[in-house]
Formats: sequence, C-alpha cells, structure tokens
Amino acid sequence: MPSFSLDFWDYVVFAGFFVMLGMIGFWAGRGEQASSQDYFLAGRKLPWYVVGGSFIASNISSEHFIGMIGSAVVFGVCVSLMEWANVVTFSLLIWFFIPFLLATKVFTIPEFLEKRFSLSIRQMFAFVTVLSNVVAFLATVLYGGGLALQSLFGWSLWFSIITLGIVAGVWAIYGGLSSVAWTDLFTVVVMILGGVLVSVLGLQALAGAEGSIWDGFTLMLERNQGKEGQWAEAVNRHLTHLTNGDSYNRLSLYQGVTHPITPTISLIPLLLSVGVWYNVLNQFMIQRVLGAKDEYHARMGIVLAGWVKVFFPLISVLPGMVLFALHPEIMLRPWDEVKPAADQGYVSLIQTLIPAGLRGLLLAALFGAIQSTINSVLNSTSTILTLDIYKRLLVPEASDKQLVRVGVISSIVVLAIAITLGGFVGEIGGSLFEYAQSLYAFFAPPFAAVFLLGILWRRINSAGALSAICIGFASGILMKLYLHFDPSAPAWLSPYWNQAAINWLLCVAVCIGVSLATAPPRADQITDQLTFNWSRLNLFNNLGDHWYTSVVTWWGLFVVVMAALFITFSGVVF
Repeated sequence: MPSFSLDFWDYVVFAGFFVMLGMIGFWAGRGEQASSQDYFLAGRKLPWYVVGGSFIASNISSEHFIGMIGSAVVFGVCVSLMEWANVVTFSLLIWFFIPFLLATKVFTIPEFLEKRFSLSIRQMFAFVTVLSNVVAFLATVLYGGGLALQSLFGWSLWFSIITLGIVAGVWAIYGGLSSVAWTDLFTVVVMILGGVLVSVLGLQALAGAEGSIWDGFTLMLERNQGKEGQWAEAVNRHLTHLTNGDSYNRLSLYQGVTHPITPTISLIPLLLSVGVWYNVLNQFMIQRVLGAKDEYHARMGIVLAGWVKVFFPLISVLPGMVLFALHPEIMLRPWDEVKPAADQGYVSLIQTLIPAGLRGLLLAALFGAIQSTINSVLNSTSTILTLDIYKRLLVPEASDKQLVRVGVISSIVVLAIAITLGGFVGEIGGSLFEYAQSLYAFFAPPFAAVFLLGILWRRINSAGALSAICIGFASGILMKLYLHFDPSAPAWLSPYWNQAAINWLLCVAVCIGVSLATAPPRADQITDQLTFNWSRLNLFNNLGDHWYTSVVTWWGLFVVVMAALFITFSGVVF
C-alpha cells in the first residue's frame, strides 16, 4: 500500500474529536457514581435521540468499517441483509418488547430470566453474556482497530490494541451509562460523516475527473454485475465458494442455501435467534433502552436507530463494492488470501482516495466506532458482573457505593483480558466480520429460543429452559466439530446462518417437549410482568402527541422504505 501521512489539519480534526469527546463524557458523567441506577442505567433519564444514537453507535464498530466492507468486496450487496433485516427485530422491539421490559423495571436481562425461570438460568446467561462480550465483541473490535492502526502507521499490533483499549475504555469506567450514551451520540454523527466521505470520494474516483457521482454509482453497479472483463473473471474464479449454481449475482440480497454468510433460507430463524439475542437480550444494546425516560423515548429511539440502518450500507457495504469495481484483482488471489486482503479495503480507500486534511475525520470516524462499542460493552459487562454475580451471589447487602466501586474495578479487569485476547484474534484467520458473526450464531439460539417461548407461553418452565440451553450449546459445538473433522459433511451445513437456524429449531423443540413432560411453573413465575398478557399489555400508549412526532408515522415510513429496498435488490431489477 502507498505511504500514509497526516498533515496539520488532520491532527487538528483528530485532536478536536478527542477534546469534544472528553468534554461530553465529563459533563454527562458528573455525579453518576452516586447510585447504582445512575451509574448502570443513567438514572433512567435518556431522551429518545440519545437512546437511538447510542443504540446504533454501540452496534457499529471496527468489524463494520473493516470486516463488513471486506465482506462486501467478496460477496456484494447481500451483506446489506445483515442491516436491513433488522426491520423485523426492531419492529418487535418497538411494539412488544419495549413496553414489556420497561414494565418489569429490571436492571439486566439475567435478572428477568431469574424471575421467569430460575437462579441457575440467570447465572448461565450472565456467564455466557460476559464470555460473549469479551470474546465476540471486545476482542474483535480491538483487533480490527489495531489492525487498522498497524496498516496506517506501521505501529505494532500489540501497541495499537493496548492504546485503543485504554483510550476507548476510560469513559465507561468514569461515568457509566450516561457518559457512554452521550459520547455515543456524538461519535455516531462523526462516523456517518466519515463513512459518507469515503463513499462519495470512492464513487468520484470511479467516475473520473469528468464524471459525476451518479456516473460512478452506475459504473459501480455495472462492474459488480461481473459480466465482462476482470470483473467476470473475479466472480468466476471462486464461484464454487460463493454458490452451488453456475452463476453468482453480486447485486442480489437473496442467496442460495450454501452461501457462506447469507443463505436466505435461514433468514427467519436467524432473526428469531441472533436478531432477538443481539437486539433484545444483549445487555450492551438493551441497556440504553432500559435507561430511557419512558416508553415513548425508548420506542422513538429504536425508530431513529432503524432509520440509520436504512442508510448504513451506504458507508459499510457500498465502499466494498466500489473497491471491487476499482480493484477486481483482489478476488483473483487464492481463496484463503482473498478475505484477509479484502479486510484491508477500508484502510486502502483512506490511503488512496482521501486527501490530506480530511484523513483526520476518517480516523476520528474509525476511532469513534471502536470507542463507542468498547464503552458500551464494558459498561454492560460490569453491570452484569456487579448486579448478577457480585450482588446476587456474593454480597446481597452491598451498598450503592460498593456496587459502583465493583463496577469500576470489573471494567478495568475485563478490559485487560479483552486487550490480551484481541492480540490473538488474527491467529484464527479468515474474515473479521465472519468471525464475529459466527460467534453470534453460536451464542444466540439457546437463549433466544428460551426467552421467546418463556414470555409467549406460560406453560414453559425452568426444566425445559435449562434442557434447551444445555442441548443447544452441545449441538452447536458438535456441528462445528463435525464440519471440522468430516470433509464429506454437507455443504449446506457450513454457513453459520444455517447452523443457527437448525440449533434454534432444536432448542424450541427441546424446551417445549421437556416443559410439557414436567411440572408447570409456579404462579409467581408467570405473572403479567413476566409473560405476555395481551389484554393488559398497553402496546399503544405513549406513541406521541402529534402525527409528525408519532412513533407510528416514522415506524411506518421505515417499514415502507425497507420493503422497497428488499424489492429493488431482489435480483430481478439488476
């Protein structure tokens, strides 16, 4: 890659980003260590724009800027399905889960699971959440960011990861959720500006000096069809890895059963497993919803996050497709070299397209993505370690001051462990984005199945939930061992979406079967606060005072736009 340098204004922009971040974090975190509710749930006073901005900022990180763009280079527009399919889980969150979870007034999801099932289910979920936060989120994010710094400046990977971890984790440790949420709102704006800049300049580079951005967009679509020249050769070179057919459509969201990352046949089970686990059960995502002022602010925040998801592929997928149009030779390498090379796409675009003076904004966007996720995951992990393990099991009578102190200490310990693990993520090989997604597909099915069944059906008991969780994780491990040791394993079992779908269906069957074969749950485990009572659940309260501030209006438009995108990229138009 060409050399990378920063000029005076790059340093000014980059330094300005951190100064502003520090001011916001300090202001928002003042006095937040006074009580556990202030520290862990921001005193339940977050407005809708902070809820939505923090929700989406927590979701965006280095595996998007580094890994998702890299996956788009290899697979095309279908990577957008990871973002656009959230219309289903976001809608469920807005209309069913938010009024339900806010009515329970819990601090954490494990706390809810104990009330509905048992202490053992709570502790299992707390342990798995901490494990997944460290392995699937923190280590991945730190490695991706460290890789970018190494590529840009030639720093050692370990130095890059350690620096990132320390700089990014400070506000979660200092001010709790309030600092995290307000700094997230600022960083998501920077991320969007930086991401749009890369896309616009990439399209302009395709169009040439005489062309327009629209010319670049049409040329990008044309080359991504892969019908002629190097682009056709690039697609056909690895056809057997992309599809089980004789052609591959890079401009279609819908792919075949053996597609490595988005086999459409598993989409619905995936949404009910990974989608529900990530957006509803995942403490570092749902925590800002639990910290909202009321139902309206929680729901409108998710509507805002949904609109960001509509446009997010413009900065996480389109640059990858631009890079394919500019450099199809990436796909002409041996298959085991393609994905790591594609993961360098974001850094390559910055180096080759962004002029000095604007690179500081791009680096701020990347750092913003990294620090927002690290902050959020650290805060949620310390919340679970403090409230679900320390207070629940070790010191039930702990004071608020003790709980906050434990939260601070646990954040520091978790960050140190994640930094250590982050340095070894690269040893696994393959795509960073696929690594993260495969871990989600492993952790999600058992608990998503148990949670959904538990709130929808009062006959589900703790014996059924425990059996489903144990068998679900055993099944996930066995599938991976089978694929690793048996070369003749069916190709359709390899995609992690399919593994998640099979595992989720198995967990549903086990949970129902064991529950029906054992004693029903106690009356206190199936109250209206723990299971849906459709006649009492106020789904249509607090929706806004006017049509232009209504949750219904903006949610409805969000659904219509998403439907239009699903039709446009159905494989019929292009």
